[in-house]
Amino acid sequence: MDIEQTALPGIGLKHEFTTRCGRRIGIVSHRTGRRDLIIYDQSDPDRACEAVQLNDDEADALVELLGAPRIVQRLNALHREVEGLVSVQIPITAGSPYGGRTLGETRARTLTGASIVAVVRGDQVNASPGPEFRFDPGDVVVVVGSQDSTSAVADLLAQG
Repeated sequence: MDIEQTALPGIGLKHEFTTRCGRRIGIVSHRTGRRDLIIYDQSDPDRACEAVQLNDDEADALVELLGAPRIVQRLNALHREVEGLVSVQIPITAGSPYGGRTLGETRARTLTGASIVAVVRGDQVNASPGPEFRFDPGDVVVVVGSQDSTSAVADLLAQG
């Protein structure tokens, strides 16, 4: 799928793509942080027929709704393609030494070779969390790697 990016001087960036059925959709990311979801008129792809302003929470919710199932699909497809690759879900328990600490502090990738690809908190999926992501007790960490490396992450998160 081709995504077109256009700089909007003084405003921000616009990203657009065309769906398989021919609908044109765009996102305008303003420098202020606001995002606009744009649906273009089917008969005139240069005219917007609907624009929905999204604040940060609404944009995050939309990303979670659209992104979480895709992450699971991609992981499942990857497992079928790569022998020996596993993904596991590891809870951050109340007794974990990493409750309240950041992903970067775990040094999980460096120490184990496995990758933390998402953290589930309640009904939200935090895909590709950065090193500054702070774990809370009750989070479920999604880890991808070999059987041994994912087990090492489980031990690390449980015992420190």
